[in-house]
Amino acid sequence: MAEAADFPGMTPSPARRWLRRTGALLAGAPLLAGLLQLPAAPAQAAGQTSAKEASDSGSVAVTVDSLSPAAPTDGDTLTISGTVTNKGKQAVTDAHVGLQVGSALTTRSAIDSVAKRADDLSGADGSEVGGKYVAEFAKLTPGVAEHFSISVPVGKLDLDADGVYPLGVSLEGETSAQPWEQVLGIQRTFLPWQPEEADTPTGTTVLWPLVSTVHMSAETGSNAQQTPVFLNDDLAKELAPGGRLEQLLSLGKELDVTWVIDPDLLASVDAMTGSYRVRGEGDTTTAGTHQAVAKQWLAQLQDAVLGKEVVALPFADPDLASLAHNGTGVAGSLSQLKAASDVAATTVETVLHVTPNTDFAWPVDGAVDPSIVKVATSAGADKVIARSDSLAEDGDLTYTPSAARPIGGGTTAVVADARLSTAFKGDLAKASTSTSAVQEFLAQSLALTLQTGKQRSVVVAPQRMPTASQARSLAKAVGTLQGGTWSQSQQLAAAAKAKPDPGATTKVPSRSSYPSSLRKQELPRSAFEQIAYTQDKLDNFKVILANEARVVTPFGRAMNREMSTSWRGRSTAASSFRQGVQAYLDTLTGQVKLIDKSETKLSGRSATIPVTVQNNLVQGVDHLVLRLTSKNPTRLEISDEAYAEQRVTVSGGHTTTVKFTTSAKVNGQTTVVAQLYTEDGQKYGEEVAFDVRVTEITATVMLVIGGGVLLLVLAGFRMYTQRKRAAAREADETDATEETGDDGSDGENDAEEAGGPADGPENAGDSENRPEKESGGRAGTADPEQPSDETPDTAVESADPSGTGERVDR
Repeated sequence: MAEAADFPGMTPSPARRWLRRTGALLAGAPLLAGLLQLPAAPAQAAGQTSAKEASDSGSVAVTVDSLSPAAPTDGDTLTISGTVTNKGKQAVTDAHVGLQVGSALTTRSAIDSVAKRADDLSGADGSEVGGKYVAEFAKLTPGVAEHFSISVPVGKLDLDADGVYPLGVSLEGETSAQPWEQVLGIQRTFLPWQPEEADTPTGTTVLWPLVSTVHMSAETGSNAQQTPVFLNDDLAKELAPGGRLEQLLSLGKELDVTWVIDPDLLASVDAMTGSYRVRGEGDTTTAGTHQAVAKQWLAQLQDAVLGKEVVALPFADPDLASLAHNGTGVAGSLSQLKAASDVAATTVETVLHVTPNTDFAWPVDGAVDPSIVKVATSAGADKVIARSDSLAEDGDLTYTPSAARPIGGGTTAVVADARLSTAFKGDLAKASTSTSAVQEFLAQSLALTLQTGKQRSVVVAPQRMPTASQARSLAKAVGTLQGGTWSQSQQLAAAAKAKPDPGATTKVPSRSSYPSSLRKQELPRSAFEQIAYTQDKLDNFKVILANEARVVTPFGRAMNREMSTSWRGRSTAASSFRQGVQAYLDTLTGQVKLIDKSETKLSGRSATIPVTVQNNLVQGVDHLVLRLTSKNPTRLEISDEAYAEQRVTVSGGHTTTVKFTTSAKVNGQTTVVAQLYTEDGQKYGEEVAFDVRVTEITATVMLVIGGGVLLLVLAGFRMYTQRKRAAAREADETDATEETGDDGSDGENDAEEAGGPADGPENAGDSENRPEKESGGRAGTADPEQPSDETPDTAVESADPSGTGERVDR
């Protein structure tokens, strides 16, 4: 109607203008309202998002540094101390720290769930204890840590039935951006509550391992004491006050535990109590100076283990899994494990003066498969310490069974509880992380006991080499447990003999189930092959030694160390150690050798060839055979066989020369090879080859022989002539006698009158030839000596080695 009243060219009336304006205003009101609301929605959404982020992450960090007593009973006052740190950018005001106790946790897995969300702001934690049992802060400045401590009687915590209660320590406050009270940070822990003695306390065995890395090398001094050489001086740091091993000893001696000891550690510490040396740069060594520390630690350990159960691992704690997976295909590997097992008890008895139990094998982290069990029991052990995350339950048991499980073949698996055994891993140097680990350990132990009224035996097998902080945390938890109401101490042997639960699994997992993370750290097959090579060389070396124990013992123990579990994760160091052992053995074996020879000349039909053997060891060598072989026997023959042999014995630090008789056939050069062998026919060391030049049948020799023959002919002819003249003289004298008659004097006078001597001219001539006649008589004897006859091959034999370019005469 308004539009009909407006005509073109006419001005609208006041009534119409009012109606138009009113309609426009009514039409735009919804739009204006929408526009006014647009900025408000994002602001409110931003405020909600900020609150949610603060709620999820926690802008204040809360730590619980101590909780005492860790397992309270009736009448105790619980004291909780810690710190709160504002991680945000705004100050927190009107803040306080309070305690929240939740409902009792009924399962062990529920404890796991709470532990995973220890600082998560979401979730129900029960009502706050409140009242005066809070710690208040007017203001928390960003980045500044504030200490708090709250003491509350346990009666105020409303703890009802026995069980494990989650305990939340939370900080509530407000900020300028969020001006309302809210939880800005929380830390959850556990409060085990068992005020009365349990009807069936759990038998708990705690293994207390004294194991270290490899510290001693195979090298020893040349003196009578065989001064040991250490790879480094790290062992002294572990033994010193505050060191890892010192902490383990001082803490363990106050607890009722089963000592699990590597005999190599005892042998190393015992070696440190005397003179020892430490390897430096290159081939240098320096004198060790920590004898007092070693003596003190060893004396304290001897006192600590008196009357306690001691389990000895095989020497150097061999890696059973590596051996099972990579070493059994290498000859001699299982023999190394057997040797390490055989020496274990003797070492512990000698050093600690106690008899250890050697019936237990302990694979890494208790992870087993059939091959590991087979190897573990091959050296005499009939009990294997496994872990429940390896030999896991697959039945319908509603509780944790006892540790002992028969797994066939007369072998018992002693299954350690995985949750308890792994509670103290990681960095526990901070008080908060240590307290958290202790409380979770106690919670799991109590929850295990409360599962059933059945009597059970549980084993705790921590990591082999806990740090000092891990050891302190473990000791605190074990001390609380042993002073508590739901557990009683038990020896490992007793736990192994406990009656197994009928429903517990006894099936060893397959080899494919072995954790890949552990398999990556194993010693490779090449490591066992290198060990086998070293053993073969040692076996070949020891048979020639007058006192083989000086070499066999240190190298035998060094090869045990090459298989040590401590090399896991340290492949480079493991390889370096193996190479060092092999190199040192090569050095020792190289001390017994043949001296190189240059070309030798023979100037006769027969002669001797000297070969020198050198022994630079401090002890004598025997049971060696030196073999000399001619490469051309038709030219130079050494014996009727293809070679000649002679036994060799050389004192320590000396040389000896062995001489072989040879026979030359023709002139020329021949190669001769000298090689040492052990008596069982194994080659020893490198061979020495040299040339022999034969100058046997020469022109000069022929002239000498020809001259000798000519002399013999001339001497015979002269003898014949002289005898013929003598016969003629005798005939003339006979005729003269017949002419003078029987009176011989007339004849004599007649001769004198003729002016000649009685013998006549012929006698005079015979007298002149008498020396020649005598010479002829020597030439004609039955056993004449001629210039060409053979003389002895050599003069008196000399023990000195032949010189360079020597000439050996007949």
